[in-house]
Amino acid sequence: MTLTVKELQTQYDILHAFSVMKQLRPHLDETTYLELVTEAKAIDMYHLFALFDQGEIVAVTGFKPMVTLYYGRFVWVCDLVTREDKRSHGYGEHLLSFVHEWGKDNGYEAVALSSGLKRMDAHRFYEKKMGYDKVSYVFKASLSS
Repeated sequence: MTLTVKELQTQYDILHAFSVMKQLRPHLDETTYLELVTEAKAIDMYHLFALFDQGEIVAVTGFKPMVTLYYGRFVWVCDLVTREDKRSHGYGEHLLSFVHEWGKDNGYEAVALSSGLKRMDAHRFYEKKMGYDKVSYVFKASLSS
């Protein structure tokens, strides 16, 4: 197993990760995905990284550094997905551990994320495998009519 983590910066690289990201964000088409990643990188310090095993993308994460009064200086994981046929091989743990190291190396105090209510396997992974605490619920209100 040869694992490499690479930041996806070119349009080609970003699009190359779409098939994996779509497994987490099925509501996105390729064009919207590219537009959102490009905008988030430009105005919100969003970083998109892929984990490669022998040259093949097996997991993807998108995160951004943030500062709030509640968390202080922290990294917010917006997206984390392992390719469906590659789950339970340690890829998610490897990539999330990379985010932790990135945060430490860049002077951040914590890593936080939200996870859908029905994603019980993901919750077990975050709490049992990665040592996360469940600290809040996330609420959302749509502004479109």
